[in-house]
Amino acid sequence: MDFEKRLTEIADKVTVALDQLIPPAQGPEANLMRAMRHAALANGKRMRPFYVIQTGALFEADDTALLRVAAALECVHTYSLVHDDLPCMDDDDIRRGQPTVHKAFDEATAVLAGDALLTLAFKILAGEDTHKDPAVRTRLIERMADAAGAKGMVGGQMIDMLEDEAPRDLNTITRMQRLKTGALISYSVESAAIVGNASDGARHALAGFAQDLGLAYQIADDLLDVTGDQEVVGKTLRRDEAAGKANFVTVLGVDGARERVQLLAAQAKQHLAFFRDRANILLQSVDYVLDRTR
Repeated sequence: MDFEKRLTEIADKVTVALDQLIPPAQGPEANLMRAMRHAALANGKRMRPFYVIQTGALFEADDTALLRVAAALECVHTYSLVHDDLPCMDDDDIRRGQPTVHKAFDEATAVLAGDALLTLAFKILAGEDTHKDPAVRTRLIERMADAAGAKGMVGGQMIDMLEDEAPRDLNTITRMQRLKTGALISYSVESAAIVGNASDGARHALAGFAQDLGLAYQIADDLLDVTGDQEVVGKTLRRDEAAGKANFVTVLGVDGARERVQLLAAQAKQHLAFFRDRANILLQSVDYVLDRTR
């Protein structure tokens, strides 16, 4: 199976799982559930769930456990997008090819929908269906909290919001994106290793892979913001330029950013050599990051 077919297959499975985990509701809370579904069931790439499930396949980990972890991670990622799009953050109108939640509903509903998606993620991880061993579930929850919290994604977002107060050199931008984008990508492979009871050597290789991949993914995203087609990408482009924000492209230039992403992609592939031929689809995913158009 090639990468794009596998990505579509996993995305479909995760969408079905989310449809079941966020069912339509009746009564006063129905609008909240509609907003959650609007965000979570939209046509996303599901890259983070892909890395959970495909990495877990290296260890023949339980399919149900991996799918639930993947769904929980997508809930956290989606909540971050809902909040990131708010007027107090990036103030975006389009996400995943449709109106952002605060545009389709209102700002208060968007805040609450994001809150509810984050809360749901931890409920999913805590459920016995995720893993029979409470110690494994506890570890998954603990590492998710680290990846999503002040020393992970939210911390990176805070650095991003301090545009006028923090230096915008390459080191600061790299740190910001390792937290804002890279932390959840690292969790995607780490969680699979936890579920699959991977060896220390495998965990080390995956940690290096995720670190380089996460940064490469963000640089590719910055390049898309400058060179992409908004209709294809499905979100507002040139946002950083309009806001006067520095990113990898503004610091390195288009050619420099492309060189950096090529270097990081090569390093990510080297880490996967630990797994030999079993990591072929993960290797293909690195090429996708290099060539992505959306």
